[in-house]
Amino acid sequence: MEYLEFKISCKQEFTEILIAELAEVGFDSFMENEEGFEAYAEDNNFDRTGFDEVIARYTAVAEISVLEGKMEKVNWNTEWEKNYDPIQVGNQVYVRASFHASKPEIKHEIEINPKMSFGTGHHATTYLMLTHQLNLDHQGKSVIDIGSGTGILAIMAHKLGATEVQAFDIDDWCVDNGNENFDLNGMQHVRMGLGTIREVNPQGQFDIVLANINKNVLLDEMEAYEKLVMSSGHLLLSGFYDHDVVDIEQKATSLGFVKKDQKVKDKWTALVFEKG
Repeated sequence: MEYLEFKISCKQEFTEILIAELAEVGFDSFMENEEGFEAYAEDNNFDRTGFDEVIARYTAVAEISVLEGKMEKVNWNTEWEKNYDPIQVGNQVYVRASFHASKPEIKHEIEINPKMSFGTGHHATTYLMLTHQLNLDHQGKSVIDIGSGTGILAIMAHKLGATEVQAFDIDDWCVDNGNENFDLNGMQHVRMGLGTIREVNPQGQFDIVLANINKNVLLDEMEAYEKLVMSSGHLLLSGFYDHDVVDIEQKATSLGFVKKDQKVKDKWTALVFEKG
């Protein structure tokens, strides 16, 4: 299987915005560097029109230059070892890969070998969701992570004492990677499902529902989330910019949710709602 490789140079402040935009047009792996980032997409899953539209929209303002090539499927763990540094969320969470040294003095240590999946804690949305989770009681609670990526938020829920954790993603790479990460974190009893929320059709209700995806998907699936959140339960949402909060909040409020908290990092936002 061949991958398209794009070496994209841009202004630093536009790197995360461009990664988010390109993730919606067929790209499934990114590696940041000093000049910008590298983006990878399967040749047979590439939306050329969508890519051209994104690049054209930001070329002038972000000072973009693009170098395109092809490459064979690679060992993404090896590539991540070259580019992936551990992170801390305050003094409570330490996210690292297997090849990083442990920090036993940190209360919650999460081990993530990301491969091609989204969710290492580096992106502002993941960081914000982890921060919200730290402020929410998970002890003895049931949690579902929608669009789980590497499984990092589900793992955080487990570390915080959730007794039932479910997770799923639309990408089979994420499912395989998520299950590996669950195993690394003592969650052999949890297996990640494959599909959209309508395909997976999770049953029952949960104390906490997590969804870090993107604005359009969140708005489209919000009614399904509402059915999954039990009365007085919480819905945590991210994957959108601060200027999108109005639309997200309006939709959630129309379904009976009340906004309880909001955090912003690098123009990205994460919201906490409670079901009334």
